[in-house]
Amino acid sequence: MGEVAGRGGPTDDGASFMNLRVAEEAHGAKQLRNVSDYGGVSYYSDAEGNGLTAALAMPKSMAHLMACDLMKLIASAHVLPLPSAMPGAATAAVVDSRRCTRHAEGPATVLAIGTANPANICPQDEFTDYYFGLTKSEHLTELKDKMKRICQKSGIEKRYIHLDDQLIRAHPEIIDKNLPSLKLVPKLAESAARKAITEWGRPATDITHLIFSTYSGWRAPSADLQLATLLGLRPTVSRTILSLHGCSGGSRALQLAKEIAENNHGARVLVALSELTLVCFSTPDESKIVGHGLFRDGAGAIIVGADPLADGERPLFEMVAASQTMIPGTEHALGLQATDKGIDFHLSIQVLTVIKDNIHQCLLDAFQSVGNKDPNWNDLFWAVHPGGRAILDNIEGKLQLEPGKLAASRHVLSEYGNMSGAMIAFVLDELHRRREKEEGVQQQPEWGVMLAFGPGITVEAMVLRNPFSTGIN
Repeated sequence: MGEVAGRGGPTDDGASFMNLRVAEEAHGAKQLRNVSDYGGVSYYSDAEGNGLTAALAMPKSMAHLMACDLMKLIASAHVLPLPSAMPGAATAAVVDSRRCTRHAEGPATVLAIGTANPANICPQDEFTDYYFGLTKSEHLTELKDKMKRICQKSGIEKRYIHLDDQLIRAHPEIIDKNLPSLKLVPKLAESAARKAITEWGRPATDITHLIFSTYSGWRAPSADLQLATLLGLRPTVSRTILSLHGCSGGSRALQLAKEIAENNHGARVLVALSELTLVCFSTPDESKIVGHGLFRDGAGAIIVGADPLADGERPLFEMVAASQTMIPGTEHALGLQATDKGIDFHLSIQVLTVIKDNIHQCLLDAFQSVGNKDPNWNDLFWAVHPGGRAILDNIEGKLQLEPGKLAASRHVLSEYGNMSGAMIAFVLDELHRRREKEEGVQQQPEWGVMLAFGPGITVEAMVLRNPFSTGIN
């Protein structure tokens, strides 16, 4: 097979580039395939298996400008560097090329969602009696009546709870707030993850990164390693554990997954979210009665990846841009603290006012990053963490949203209660289900937003896009 050498010297960028085009035509790109890249040289073989090599013979300035396109051109040529080439130019060009190809070819997308809950279901109107009975606190009648009122106004109809009489008998230390075994945190996440992997349609070993967010476990080895073992992920999977982000943990994990997917070509990120209120369980207390009336158990799993999509992969939501805003001076309003006796949480009535007063500006900042300085909030679909009915009511009123815009969030709150960071997976799943039912009848809007609120007070926002509207599908 003939050889073509680049004849451009250190300053003859145009000649080198033109000779590479000649080389492409001489060898026919379709007949060659890339075998490997090593030390500044790319190795190729033709249809008959004959080995070819290609190296860049051009100055660094040209390599910097054209590395990405150039590597596609030299794939069809046997180009030998001449002595006149600038030292190190070949290596620099290949490095620049790899920097280009290391990034994904498109935006991050949600590829699959799975959810899971414990088997034990408790209707909300029965939960107060259930809770005060478990803790043997029926004599606290005034506190019990207050909790009943909280439950009645919560917008929750039923909740899933791991804790029951059998567990209390087996672990009486739970009532005393000594840290109980939390082996079920990764086990619950496993159930959600397997559903997401099944929907995804690829083997678990194709997962390259794992992000596990939970406030329910803080130990080493942590829940991310336990989950990776349960799922049979590769030993080389890159693991990250996020702790004590509270209700914003799911959104924080998704923003990190977006950045990983878009900056690592071919990456597939499993976001696991699992919460058990077992670690916060205690006897009735005036300062914690609201939390006990709202929070419950659940797990979600979301697989995130960017282009190119493999066979069978189907994007559910495009993740366009994300932002995080901490409202100054609100550290005391909402918090979680890990102690030797479990997790203590604090929830102030101020949370409602802070979110209502700041949500509009937080959203404006998020959409400004994509060039939209004056969005119409009713032109969007909404995935809002339903921290409570009052939070949803305040957001709906502040932004003057039409009835039904927060329907997915209200449904999840009603059916499951507040599952902290895992909630966002349930809301996204509900939006996806509703879109599937509405297909051909009433299309969801092209643009949307995801919101969650955590300790700080921190507002997590992500601009989403409907892939059916963008043509990604």
